Amino acid sequence: MDNQKQPPSYSQTTNELFSDLETSSTGLSEPEAQQRLKKYGPNALAEKPPKSTLMMLKEQIIDPMILILLGAAAFSAILNEWVEASVIFFIVVVNSIIGIIQEKKAQSSLAALKTMSAPTATVMRGGIEKIIPASELVIGDLVLLASGDMVPADLRLIQSANLKIAEASLTGESIASEKNAEAVLSADCPLGDRKNMAYTSSIVTYGRGSGIVTKTGMDTEIGQIAGMLENDDAGDTPLKRKLNAVGKVLTIIGLIICVLIFAIGALYGRPLLPQFLVAISLAISIIPEGLPATATIIMALGVQRMAKQHALIKKLPAVETLGNATVICSDKTGTLTLNKMTVTHLANGDDFLNKKILSVQKARQNSSSYQQLMYAASLCNDASFNLDKPQEVIGDPTEGALLPLVQDFGYSALSLKKEYPRLSEYPFDSIRKRMSTIHEINNEYVAYTKGALDELLPLCDYILTSNGTRKLTKADKDNILALSHKMSDQALRVLGFASKNMLNLPQEDENIEEHLVFLGAVGMIDPARDEVKASIKMAREAGIKTIMITGDHKNTAVAIAKNLGIYTNGNTVISGTELNEMTDNELDQAVKSATVFARVSPNDKLRIIQSLKRNDEVVAMTGDGVNDSPALKAADIGVAMGIGGTDVAKDVSDMILLNDSFTTITVAIREGRKVYRNIQKVIQFLLVGNIAEITTLFVATIFNWDAPLLAVHILWVNLATASLPALALGVDPASKNIMKHKPVKPGTLFEKDLIWRVISQGIFVALMTLIAYWIGEAFDNPIAGQTMAFCVLALSQMLRAFNQHSNTDPIWVRGSKVNVWLIISFIVSAILMGIILFTPNLQTLFHLTSLTSRQWLVVIILSLFSILQVEISKWIKKLIKARQKENKLQTVSD
Repeated sequence: MDNQKQPPSYSQTTNELFSDLETSSTGLSEPEAQQRLKKYGPNALAEKPPKSTLMMLKEQIIDPMILILLGAAAFSAILNEWVEASVIFFIVVVNSIIGIIQEKKAQSSLAALKTMSAPTATVMRGGIEKIIPASELVIGDLVLLASGDMVPADLRLIQSANLKIAEASLTGESIASEKNAEAVLSADCPLGDRKNMAYTSSIVTYGRGSGIVTKTGMDTEIGQIAGMLENDDAGDTPLKRKLNAVGKVLTIIGLIICVLIFAIGALYGRPLLPQFLVAISLAISIIPEGLPATATIIMALGVQRMAKQHALIKKLPAVETLGNATVICSDKTGTLTLNKMTVTHLANGDDFLNKKILSVQKARQNSSSYQQLMYAASLCNDASFNLDKPQEVIGDPTEGALLPLVQDFGYSALSLKKEYPRLSEYPFDSIRKRMSTIHEINNEYVAYTKGALDELLPLCDYILTSNGTRKLTKADKDNILALSHKMSDQALRVLGFASKNMLNLPQEDENIEEHLVFLGAVGMIDPARDEVKASIKMAREAGIKTIMITGDHKNTAVAIAKNLGIYTNGNTVISGTELNEMTDNELDQAVKSATVFARVSPNDKLRIIQSLKRNDEVVAMTGDGVNDSPALKAADIGVAMGIGGTDVAKDVSDMILLNDSFTTITVAIREGRKVYRNIQKVIQFLLVGNIAEITTLFVATIFNWDAPLLAVHILWVNLATASLPALALGVDPASKNIMKHKPVKPGTLFEKDLIWRVISQGIFVALMTLIAYWIGEAFDNPIAGQTMAFCVLALSQMLRAFNQHSNTDPIWVRGSKVNVWLIISFIVSAILMGIILFTPNLQTLFHLTSLTSRQWLVVIILSLFSILQVEISKWIKKLIKARQKENKLQTVSD
């Protein structure tokens, strides 16, 4: 037996399957089953051994930015700057601990998948029915299925009696799949259309059946998803990639500076060892030691704010990543929709004759005219409300949708069933596509029939109207069918209802499903969530494209997508079959215009995500089912539903929506954008200071001057007057128009003119620092010059923090509110500066001296020039943009 070489089991007949798998309709013998169990192993999901803490620590340490910081700490220790070395090492330890904690949280996805497996299975072994642990199932076993069972392995059905199986967690389709064991399908049949198969973790909602095990463990559809979760490398987040890029740039700059300074010193004939230490000191000054820790704190604060908005962030970088999202890929069932079949439209006999289909709300205004329709919906129904959870329905989702409808019209299905108990029934089957039940009402036997309208209507000879029962004409039937097709075009699932009055209970072989009285029909759908449409519009205004990816049928998906504004003219729809025929290059082109992917498999979803990422999109993927989990993991940010989501989806995701609201995503995007902009402000703020420091020392070295700044001065500025304002900028209020801008494309954090701002501002601050040193040295002494240079550098740093609110608006224009923390940080930094400047012992320790009022006036004026330079740059930039806009309008008018 080698089933791997055989054609798919769903394209084989029962006899071919028996032959290939060496089994029979009585199942395997016990010895044969035990032999196969030893050969092929248990029916369980394999799992790679989890990473050890030591391995996680190693991966954290070899991160480029961490290596730079460790080097900085080592060189700081060589220079006897033990405070700086200790702080940098502390930053490395904190970041490593956070990273390890995040990774350990992600290791539970396969454990959750295991909980999807059935604990036991009913099998036939040697013609004897047995209940065994599901893990002991082997290929060739004959498994028996009944309503309520969880399917324990992948089965090729050999018998089915009114069998329906809910496969939403695997295929994404909200309606239970009707099974037909006699079907023989083509080899390329999509997963959701395989009517003769039952898959692991799906639930039997109706009927009974039996099937031969064709796949177990990791070979099952669920197992393949587990394999994708194991093998897929989710990769670094955009923020981590960008911070790594910053680290590489700074490394290169630092090495170049080391070489240049060392070479220049050698040319001046300075001693090599001291000159080497000076070069290393300058290189360290370009590294923003506080950047990783500051970014972590900013994201952590963002996480707290988002938790209050019902968005639980599992991984800190996810906050920033979501802010940069360019595409939201959303599963339909349970995410865009409620994952609950709901009757939205209906019509009784009068409505059909008047060519009207009414909404439930409108029909309720005349509820008495729908009495017989409600009786049929209640009594010809096998579903029921869960007595422990009154809002939860037990049974088939289609039948379950009728119960709230009946309740809305003022009836109780439970009371009606007690008052008019079922005396006989003709169960639903996939051939007749209908079911009938018989009840005694008002001393008369009444049969109620429900089913597919196309099958039911030909059996009806009469129609119930407000004036009584009358003959149903061909024109009436054509009109009813036309209206029902109109409902179907709107992706509504249409169910028809009919009745028949009888004097006596029918005989066992009597056909009661003829000469029926047509009562009406209902149209149901898994409806879109009320708030989703506005959220999608908001995302579109923010430059974010929404794509629906679903296992549902094409027409249903398109109808929902049109209603929500996802699908518009010019967009394309791609089915799973069409997608399978595409090469990766063809798919990369197709995703640019596609907004709906229908009837797709879990692997298809993964391909779509990978294709979007190849197109340089930052992809957020929302979902709730097992079938979504590989794509959730592969996306730049996976977003799972907290209430309706499976454990697997939650465990592999980066963010969980605690209220299952799509609207929360747009709230999270706004917060993510705020976090990203604030991290950018911090980087700009820190790098300007660092460039000012290194430029000051570099120029002094070139001209063979004495150092305007000492290492202890640089350390103090970086840790005391830069760190606190940087943290305060991390909580800066968002711009009022933050959701009106297009998302930032993946790449470097130095977008647009950020590099120019950093370099120009850094050089200008360096110039002011050098001027301060020159004035102090020329008119007083070198120590006075160093003190003035130190004060200008520190005060410029503190004042420039207020410039960072906006790169376009003037300093006096605020965002939505004042940043109180920035004011506090300025006051604290000023106090710290005052302590070392006016305390004699600390003056000596920091090699400083007291300044005269004239020297302080020079320091303040030069420091204020730094603010003036930034504001003039903003003003010039605004003038240039206004002139460009004016010229563009002039060109258009000409």
